[in-house]
Amino acid sequence: MSLESMRGQVAIAGVGHAGLGEAHGYTEMEVLAQAASRAVADAGLTMRDIDGLATCSSSATMWSMPVAEYLGLRPRYIEASMLGGSSFVSHLLPSVMALVSGQCNAVLVCYGSTQKTATFGRKEGVKARTLLDPQPFEHPYTPLQPVTSYALAAARHMHQYGTTREQLAEVAVAARAWAALNPEAAMREPLSIDDVLRSRPVSDPLTVRDCCLVSDGGGAYVMVRADRARQLRQPPVYVLGSATAVWNRQISSMEDLTVTAAAESGKRALAMAGLSVADVDVAELYDAFTINTLLFL
Repeated sequence: MSLESMRGQVAIAGVGHAGLGEAHGYTEMEVLAQAASRAVADAGLTMRDIDGLATCSSSATMWSMPVAEYLGLRPRYIEASMLGGSSFVSHLLPSVMALVSGQCNAVLVCYGSTQKTATFGRKEGVKARTLLDPQPFEHPYTPLQPVTSYALAAARHMHQYGTTREQLAEVAVAARAWAALNPEAAMREPLSIDDVLRSRPVSDPLTVRDCCLVSDGGGAYVMVRADRARQLRQPPVYVLGSATAVWNRQISSMEDLTVTAAAESGKRALAMAGLSVADVDVAELYDAFTINTLLFL
């Protein structure tokens, strides 16, 4: 089974989200369950139809098991790789393989977080992960992660390519312009380059407006084989290409701070899809920090 042979054989049939921004009074599991229920309903299915599950959490090493239990699932396929924020994109290709091979018939990919409003919040979570997931070349110096790593990448990018603070700020300004069009966005007020540059410094050269917001939220999507997707409620969104690449865990171990593993995964995803960059007219890039967007471009 080649990657090219799986092109377009699977489609996303439903999506859902819940608790965006702040989810006061809800747990991560409850926010996940709301998003999952909405995604399954969006596809015109029920939880009884779901026999594949892909999920993970930074707060629990065996997260997929209580999720299956909570949702009342008995999956024949489970994917629980934890790769940080990219996990739920990396879950895409293994789920395609599981569906094409007949291991399962409907995969639910889901996530939930209440890191903004939970009592055990982001700061405590970082401390706990430091103990459970040591980074020996960085943690002894108590960096403010992850922003310290991206600040290093930004500083190197500026040194190597002459990138300016104003150019970094343009990324935040563009993101805010899109947020202004989304009624569920946490911040929709106009943002200027000067606003970004004059905001509170966090980790040189980045200010608070170069950084993503801490927020709650849950998201989910349902995948089925293409022939079945055409019979369901929503127009199918076919999966043409997907790829995962991991080079480093610690930024201090990178050969070049301005080149990420996306340089590899992007090429392989396009190759599987049979497309080139010239064919792409919509790009959605992970922009947790303003330097991310420039690195990926």
